[in-house]
Parts: sequence; structure tokens; C-alpha cells
Amino acid sequence: MKLLPAAFTDRLARLVAGSPEAGMQLPVRLSGYSRQSAAPARLPVVDQALVWVAVGLLLLGLVMVYSASIAMPDNPRFARYSPLHFFIRHLIALGTGFIAALLAFQIPVATWERRAPWLFVGSLLLLIMVLVPGIGSVVNGARRWISLGFMTFQPSELAKLAVVMYAANYMVRKMEVKERFFRAVLPMAVAVAVVGSLLLAEPDMGAFLVIAVIAMGILFLGGVNARMFFLIATVLVIAFAVMIALSDWRRERIFAYLDPWSEKHALGKGYQLSHALIAIGRGEIFGVGLGGSVEKLHWLPEAHTDFLFAVIGEEFGFIGILCLIVTFFWLTRRIMHIGRQAIAMDRLFAGLVAQGIGIWIGFQAFINMGVNLGALPTKGLTLPLMSYGGSAILMNLVALAVVLRIDYENRVLMRGGRA
Repeated sequence: MKLLPAAFTDRLARLVAGSPEAGMQLPVRLSGYSRQSAAPARLPVVDQALVWVAVGLLLLGLVMVYSASIAMPDNPRFARYSPLHFFIRHLIALGTGFIAALLAFQIPVATWERRAPWLFVGSLLLLIMVLVPGIGSVVNGARRWISLGFMTFQPSELAKLAVVMYAANYMVRKMEVKERFFRAVLPMAVAVAVVGSLLLAEPDMGAFLVIAVIAMGILFLGGVNARMFFLIATVLVIAFAVMIALSDWRRERIFAYLDPWSEKHALGKGYQLSHALIAIGRGEIFGVGLGGSVEKLHWLPEAHTDFLFAVIGEEFGFIGILCLIVTFFWLTRRIMHIGRQAIAMDRLFAGLVAQGIGIWIGFQAFINMGVNLGALPTKGLTLPLMSYGGSAILMNLVALAVVLRIDYENRVLMRGGRA
């Protein structure tokens, strides 16, 4: 067999390589490969699906707050308000929250880690200030808000983010002694107890419950000994049971939850729950349509805040409720996944912060939905990202911005850069 001439084989090699010297390119792609496809794929800056799901919940919440509050001026108590009053204030809260979220996104996670103890101390000072007469505003017998002029701020919402940051920072610092109860767990328990005592003085047991679960979740995810974890969980359950037993109105809420239709509770502590169940029952499978809710017409108290989920159930039915539950489940799962990614890259603080925020949003949504569905006793917690409430919306958006910053730094590291 004759060998091919050297000039011919050299020409063929240049053709296959597609070199400029060949003067031409091969007309076909070899095994699906082209020079253009050799460029490395670029990752999005942040998790776009997470962003759009959050934006969708915010927009739906804005629409539902308007739907639930449009008839409120018919009530003499709100006669001086316009039909757009709560809608406009919610819109202002969203605008303020987006600005705060953009600023929070610019802060590196390392800065949050360094400033976590100071953020916790600042939240404690605000929780103390809200109890001072003349500074804290009283609404329905509770002193929980500080007026800022254009909006009222609820320090307990900041305390949730502060506890997430502080607990994550604490676990990173105490990683070597996490098997020793008094050196690892007790100081954190004291910090949560101080926050809890200030919240119970307002009173705001719902916020204390969320903060306690956040702290417990971060301790568990941080690797605290299982026996210690279950011991602390038992102590917390006993503590909450004692608080309920020693408070007449909290005991009444439990009894109303057990039998909301009784003559004693239907017009008392069980009034909100019974009308929330009526609203969801009226919605049936497909709902009565947007704006068609009857219960929001002064039958269901706090329809635009704590019981917005019941109005959604009445207007969009079982299908709407199911979609919302699935959406919050996906959102929580996605945030937890971002946290796991960070931990896999040896970014323990960032991972625990993301997972702590996931616990916060997921647990609070679970409590709010459970209360509206009659599965849990009535508790004053809003539906994250959706219910009316400037402080809650503001801090929810800041928390999501921190998660997106963690995700952004994860992606930078995956591209070979530095966070």
C-alpha cells in the first residue's frame, strides 16, 4: 500500500483543524462539536428561578392585600381611609424593601459574619426601645411597633434575621466545643431566652416561637450533639406549655381551637378561626373568583394580614391553596439547597445563614397556613412575602437578598473566582 504524499496529509490535518491557513472550514460538525461551542458555559449571576418565584409571591400578595382591604373603609373604624389606603402602604413597603434588598445584596457574606454580634445587640436595643412609653406604639393592646413616619417598624422582624446571623456565627466560633453542653449550647440558650423575654413583654409569642425554632434548627444543622438537641427541644416544649397554662387568654385560644363552633367560642376567641374556615369552605375547588370573597366584608378580622391565606382560599379555592403550598415548599427547599451548596464549599457561616432563613420562611408559612386551615391554634403570624405589614415585607426581602448574595458567591467560586 502506497503512503499518501506528505503535502496531502498536511493539508488534510489543516482542514480538520479548521485552521485559517486552510482557507476554508469543514462543512459539517464533527461529533456535534464546533469551535463556537468550545466557549465555557456562563452561569447566571444568581438563581433566577428563586428570584421570579419570590417576585410572583410579592405581586400576588399585593393583589390579594388590595382585594382583602378594598371594602374596609365601609367599617366605621376605618371610615377615614380610602379604598386604596392599605394597597398604597403595601406598595410603599415593597418599594422600601426592594431598595433595602439591593443594598443588602452588595454586602459580602464575610461582612455579615463580622457584624453578626453587633446586629444581634442592635436588635436587642430596639426590642427594649419598643417597650418604652412614648417610643413604642400600642395596637390592640400590644406594644410592638416604632413609628418611622412613612411606616411603622416592628423590631421583632429584625430580631429574626439577627438571630439567624448570630446563631450561625456562634456555631462557627464554637465548632470545636459543640459536644460540651455548658460551653457550646448554654450561652446560645441564654441569648434566645433574653430575646424571648423581651418579645413576651410586648407580648409577641408568635415571633418568639419562630426565633426559638430558627435557633434550634441552626444548632441542629451545625452539628450539636443529638442528645443535647432533644434535651433543649424538650425544655422549650415544656416552657411554651407552662406559658400557655399560666396565661388565661392563651388557654382560651387553645380551647377555642379545639372547639371553635361552640356557643362560648364562636363569638369569642374562636371567631377568627371559624370565619377563616367558612371562607375556605366557600372557595370549594376553584374558588368564587378574584374579588368575590364575602368573608372579607367585615366578617373575617385581619383579612389582609394574618388571615390573607383564608381570603386566597375563598377566591381561588382548593387549587389556589394547593399551588401556594407547593410554591412555598419549593421556595424553602431551594433556599436550603443554596445553604447546602455553601457548606459543601466549606462556607459554614454562609450555609447556616441560608438554611436558617429557609427555616424562618418555611416555618412561618407553615404556621400561618396551619392557623388558617384550623390545623393549629390561632397565632398572630403573617404569611411571608404576601401579608400586609411593612416590617415583615422589608425584612423578608432583605433576608432573600442575603440568600441571593450567598448564591452569587457560590457561583463565583464555582467559576474559579473568589467570593
